[in-house]
Amino acid sequence: MGEDTPLRADAQLNKERILAAAEDVFRERGAGVSLDEVAKRAGVGIGTLYRRFPTREDLLAATYSARFLAFAEASRARDLDPLEALRAYLQELVRYSNLYRGFAASLGTVLEIGTPGCRATLEEGERLLRRGQEAGVIRPDVGFDDLVCVATAISLATEKDGSPEARIAHLVGIFLNGIIER
Repeated sequence: MGEDTPLRADAQLNKERILAAAEDVFRERGAGVSLDEVAKRAGVGIGTLYRRFPTREDLLAATYSARFLAFAEASRARDLDPLEALRAYLQELVRYSNLYRGFAASLGTVLEIGTPGCRATLEEGERLLRRGQEAGVIRPDVGFDDLVCVATAISLATEKDGSPEARIAHLVGIFLNGIIER
């Protein structure tokens, strides 16, 4: 059954319960928590959880989809020069990756899952990168996967900081200095 196929009422209710429980458990205990704990919190069997979300990354992508949609929309709405737009995108992607402790390690895989939010975030990142390259401010050999690797590394480095804003900005700045076309 594809993502666009309507679910029976009971299946839709189970999906909503799983997503609500996952949100709570991931926020409390991190992205690495046992999926059995998510199923118990949702009041469903583990088989029900796995039928809807075959992998942890599928469940993470589903819990993040609306956030990622909002993130991509906000990024598209900014009126910044290409380099500053990419800087803002990376800083926000790191912040979003730090919402659940341990999420950053799955970021690249989650973005490839194909939820509407994941697709929008990936497409926006690729658009900003291409824009920077076309403007001649970003090296042509930089790919979107490079941005994800850097966002992952910065997220992992800052996820335990109490107030990581300055550190995130500093690390993103170091990366951007390395990819600027000179």
